[in-house]
Amino acid sequence: MLGLALCAGALPSLAWAETGYAGQVVRCQSRDMEWVHCDMPVANGVDLVRQLSDNSCVRGSEWGTDRSGVWVTLGCRAEFRSRTPAGTAGTGERKVRRVVRCESSGRPQNCPVVLQGAPVRLLRQLSAMPCREGHSWGARRNEVWVTRGCQGDFEVGAVDGSGFVDAPRLLVCESKSRQRRFCGASISKGARLSKQLSGSPCEEGRGWGWDARGVWVDNGCRAEFQVN
Repeated sequence: MLGLALCAGALPSLAWAETGYAGQVVRCQSRDMEWVHCDMPVANGVDLVRQLSDNSCVRGSEWGTDRSGVWVTLGCRAEFRSRTPAGTAGTGERKVRRVVRCESSGRPQNCPVVLQGAPVRLLRQLSAMPCREGHSWGARRNEVWVTRGCQGDFEVGAVDGSGFVDAPRLLVCESKSRQRRFCGASISKGARLSKQLSGSPCEEGRGWGWDARGVWVDNGCRAEFQVN
């Protein structure tokens, strides 16, 4: 009886500890590549404390905050903790991308951004029309320009010359009606197939491939790729 009483007395403390943990940490998950918003306090900042997904979670492109909470997209699943006023040092992911979205409906479009000589690369093509540097997009002075239907997310590198965030990016590329398609993304190190989405095979060299300008797919291959 004494043992049971001791166990019963311990239960409220255990429950409080679990509730306290859940109260500090919010799990926010993007499944099927959708955009998801999770309410949490953000006044003092938010840290990513544990990534749960194989897909990358980089602030600015796969997750971020707004006035009422944190958002995730493109398959990022992670746990986030609100910072407290007394201690704002976090232990989570600290990489941040500067991302500018610029979209052309067919005509030239200029998107102002402070560059100060910083490099720009195509982070992710959003349109069916191809985004090729120098042909349908580019950067000059303090703007990114697009034309010919190119729509994309563009990453601005560091002004000090240290380059871009060195973390893989997720790119979905789909060959519909077994037609060849090019999906633009500036690639410096390589690309790999992370998840096949189609019944048709995705064999490198036949169903898909890549170069410095992006990834191509053919013969019905639809897949998620990690590029860097």
